[in-house]
Amino acid sequence: MSERKRRAGPGAAAGGPTSKKPRGASAAASYAQSLRSKLRPDDSILASLRALASASAKPKPAAASSAGAKALADDDPASASSSYIVVADQDINSVTSRINRLVLSVARSILSGRGFSFSVPSRTSTNQVYLPDLDRIVLLRREAARPFANVVTARKATVTARVLSLVHAVLRRGIHVTKRDLFYTDVKLFEDQSQSDAVLDDVSCMLGCTRSSLHVVASEKGVVVGRLIFHDDGDRIDCTRMGVGGKAIPPNIDRVSGIESDALFILLVEKDAAFMRLAEDRFYNRFPCIILTAKGQPDVATRLFLRRLKVELKLPVLAMVDSDPYGLKILSVYMCGSKNMSYDSANLTTPDIKWLGVRPSDLDKYRVPEQCRLPMTDHDIKVGKEMLEEDFVKQNESWVRELETMLRTKQKAEIQALSSFGFQYLTEVYLPLKLQQEDWI
Repeated sequence: MSERKRRAGPGAAAGGPTSKKPRGASAAASYAQSLRSKLRPDDSILASLRALASASAKPKPAAASSAGAKALADDDPASASSSYIVVADQDINSVTSRINRLVLSVARSILSGRGFSFSVPSRTSTNQVYLPDLDRIVLLRREAARPFANVVTARKATVTARVLSLVHAVLRRGIHVTKRDLFYTDVKLFEDQSQSDAVLDDVSCMLGCTRSSLHVVASEKGVVVGRLIFHDDGDRIDCTRMGVGGKAIPPNIDRVSGIESDALFILLVEKDAAFMRLAEDRFYNRFPCIILTAKGQPDVATRLFLRRLKVELKLPVLAMVDSDPYGLKILSVYMCGSKNMSYDSANLTTPDIKWLGVRPSDLDKYRVPEQCRLPMTDHDIKVGKEMLEEDFVKQNESWVRELETMLRTKQKAEIQALSSFGFQYLTEVYLPLKLQQEDWI
């Protein structure tokens, strides 16, 4: 018997009982069709979106402004009283000067007979905390010695010195290299790219600059499409003319300039499949928006680009992620940062992202068929419970309720589950109805 027949079972032959659509699926499809009749004319939905965009562009109330001013004061890298590390963008001359001073102090230590040691900010998990006042994860200001004359730290001190040397050479040439390029300059010393990547983050902390200031970038990952025009190193990019694949988000965000848009909101989507559906259907023309994705776990360039769009265009950001713990983790990285990059959270986070979908409560609300839902694994449940214990989740009661719903039903679903009602259901019914009802948290 063929593999296909074994999976299908005896009733899968033409005319067999399982060739018919299950009764529950048929009812769900009928309900999905009825939702179309609830859609108001696009002009009505656009009016609501214009109101949302207008509210997002307005200055915050005085109380919020003073709180923001206090946060900015605390975030001053020059403030010696700051209890956490804040790095900032620096030009080539500033970074090379800091490296020169650091190496000079090492040389003096060696000549004095004391050997050398690097003082490196501790990036252990216990040193990365969420601050409710700032609504993001930060790296506390604690340092650890990394002496060369110690069996435990000798190799890491050597790697640190090598990375400093390579970064200095890159900056002197005024070029950019990828993290992979950096690793391949000394494979035998680094052994694994994760080691050179980790030390690169250490160097950023030591120098007090962002990783992009070191001119070492990650490979292109994120893409953007929609109502956006910008200049990439002098080249004019019109994101309405980028086709289904969109425009790759430049790894060197500092070369992006001249950002223009007539969009009413930014639509952030977790995965490439949903992005392609939205791009192919030209969703951004029906509802003027900018659509971007990092194709899963967000990379630094996409997070920087999203924040830049939010700050310069002052548009609301709506997010579409899978209805599972990992979708919410990805959303939280965009909003309040990741522990790995906690030292740069001030530059990488975009607060006030609205969770549009797909939320656990949507599975029943939109009657997603049972066969399109997946049972949560033990690991999913473990991650979900851990999310409930995170301070940034506890700050939002609606997030807590959604997570509790997910854990109670032990069901998850991807955005693509909506395709069970039709491949264009996402763009023609689900999202327009969500926008019409202002159904986000």
